[in-house]
Amino acid sequence: MTTLPSLQQLVPKHVAIIMDGNGRWAKQRGKLRTFGHKAGAEAVRRAVAFARRNGIQSLTLFAFSSENWQRPEKEVSVLMDLFMTVLKREVKKLHENNIKLTIIGDTTRFSERLQRQIRTAEEKTAANTALTLNIAANYGGQWDIANAAKALAQKVEDKQLRSSDISTELFAQQLQLAEQPSPDLLIRTGGECRISNFILWQAAYAELYFTPVLWPDFDDQTFSQAIAEFAKRERRFGLTSEQLDSVMQTLETRVEE
Repeated sequence: MTTLPSLQQLVPKHVAIIMDGNGRWAKQRGKLRTFGHKAGAEAVRRAVAFARRNGIQSLTLFAFSSENWQRPEKEVSVLMDLFMTVLKREVKKLHENNIKLTIIGDTTRFSERLQRQIRTAEEKTAANTALTLNIAANYGGQWDIANAAKALAQKVEDKQLRSSDISTELFAQQLQLAEQPSPDLLIRTGGECRISNFILWQAAYAELYFTPVLWPDFDDQTFSQAIAEFAKRERRFGLTSEQLDSVMQTLETRVEE
C-alpha cells in the first residue's frame, strides 16, 4: 500500500523569494515608486507570517541587491530609511514569534547607524528557533561566491588548508546561509523569469516558480499556490494523480484556516 506523504514533507524547508514589482505596482496606481516599496513591506509581513504558520524552516527575501545602488539616489535613500524603520518596528514582533533574523550580504556599505540596528536585531533574535528569516541586503550571488573563494584562498595562504582539500562541501561552508538547509523553492514575483544574481550557488537544485503577481499583491493564496506547484514537482513519493490531488486539497484547506 502506498503511504501518503505528510503535509510537512510537502512543504519546502527553505523558500527564497525575489520580491519584484514594487515600482510597477505603484506606477499602476499613479504613485511614486517609493509608495510601492512601503506597500511591499506589508507583503513581507504576510510572507513571514505564512512561513511561520506553515512550518517553513528558512525564508530568504531578496530586499536590496548590490546592483540596486545604481537606482535614483532618492529611491535608495527611501529604501535605507524603510529598512531602518522596519528593523526597529518589527524586531520585537519577530522575537515574540520565535523568529530568528539574519541579514546576509555586504553590510559595510550601509551607514554605521543602520549597521548598529542590524547587529541589535540579530543579537536579540539569535536564539529563536521557529523560523529563520534571512534578509538579503546589498547582496549578490557572484559577490557571495567570490567572497567564499577569498576566504579559502586566505586559508591556503596561511597554510591552514591545502588547495587539494577544497571540495564543494567545504566551499559551501564559506557561503552565506551555510548553516541552513539549501533552498528547495525559489519564487520570483513580477513576471520576470530570471534569478538576477540571487543565491546562485545555494539555489543550484531549487525548484523555480515565476508568478506575474507584483510583490505588494503577494498574499497567502499566491504563496500556497507556489507551494502546491512545488509539491507536484516532487516525484519521489510515487503518488497517483488522485492521491496527489487529495493531499493538495488538504494542504490548501490548512492554508486557508
